[in-house]
Amino acid sequence: MIFEIIFWTAAICIFHSYVLYPCILSILSSNKIIKFALYKDDDDLPKVSILISAFNEEEVIGKKIISIFENDYPQNKIQVLIGSDCSTDKTNEIVRTLTEKYKNLHFFEYTVRQGKGNVINNLFDSSNGNILILTDANVIFDKNTIFEMIKYYKTPKIGLVDTNMMNVGMKKDGISFQEKAYISREVLIKNQESILWGTMMGPFGGCFSLRKELFEKVPKNFLVDDFYINMKVYEKKFAGINSIDSIVYEDVSNNLKDEFMRKIRIATGNFQNLVAFRKLLLPLNSGLSFSFLSHKVLRWIGPFLIIASLLSLIILSFNSKFYLIALALQLFSLIIPLLDYILSKSSFNISFFRFVTHFYTMNLALLIGFFKFLNGVESNVWKPTKRNQ
Repeated sequence: MIFEIIFWTAAICIFHSYVLYPCILSILSSNKIIKFALYKDDDDLPKVSILISAFNEEEVIGKKIISIFENDYPQNKIQVLIGSDCSTDKTNEIVRTLTEKYKNLHFFEYTVRQGKGNVINNLFDSSNGNILILTDANVIFDKNTIFEMIKYYKTPKIGLVDTNMMNVGMKKDGISFQEKAYISREVLIKNQESILWGTMMGPFGGCFSLRKELFEKVPKNFLVDDFYINMKVYEKKFAGINSIDSIVYEDVSNNLKDEFMRKIRIATGNFQNLVAFRKLLLPLNSGLSFSFLSHKVLRWIGPFLIIASLLSLIILSFNSKFYLIALALQLFSLIIPLLDYILSKSSFNISFFRFVTHFYTMNLALLIGFFKFLNGVESNVWKPTKRNQ
């Protein structure tokens, strides 16, 4: 009996997070839109400070800066602060050259690696905008990106606004299509959370905004700064939403190994955030706790649910044909990543296999990240994934 309870609990939790919760959101948010007071483009718009931590971004930093200053947002309302985290390529040279063209561009060079979170903390001290935009060097702005974020801040309860990331650089090989599908689904879920409760779970770390007075410096050695900042906004009882019309562009990851290492780092940071914000899981009847549990926590503990399901099925299969079949199916799904790898070596890709591989890769990264979290995080410095793969 106990093993049946373990199996069905694990199965229901996985099913809820990946299938049932998105369905609930779709039903509840059907025919609804985000309704708030909005700034118009001819209003006296708030000043924004754009904070960028850059490490060896010579391939993208120039294009990023130009995309900011070619935005339709009033130029006298934009302050750009870039911190070069001990870059060893031509990043510093490129930014210094552009400071001569753009007077609102301020450059800070660090001779010792700080880590993204620490650079952002330092740049915050030099910011003078009412709204902060935290963005990565490889995330390119559209013409209306800034305004489509900022317009929601006319409503006092809005504390944080996320962007809508569009994928570029798609390739038939690798994992770019699976990563794009995952990200697109995440954008939809976050938008529905925004509509229903104003509890968009985790902004796109490449570009999001918040009120300056709500920003709290990220603790030393915290790995997922965007989620930490997001949840601090919710602790202060402000809302966080996704702006579908605030579009940014980023190369989607195509290299499984690079993406795997990135997800391990994020997974480690996820468990840091789970400990930091565990109190927000209560009361369970609030939109915040429901979205936090359903969208994030159940996924973060996914590896343990998969292991619990597998072990309980092994025991249950001795006395039940149903559980024997279920065990066979789960074991086959675990073999799929190996089959996918073998087939990919012959340039033969099956989309379903690649999606299963992507799922198990994410969960393996979560498992490794959990043990890295238990061992303690000694540094928040990491090497960004290769640009323009």
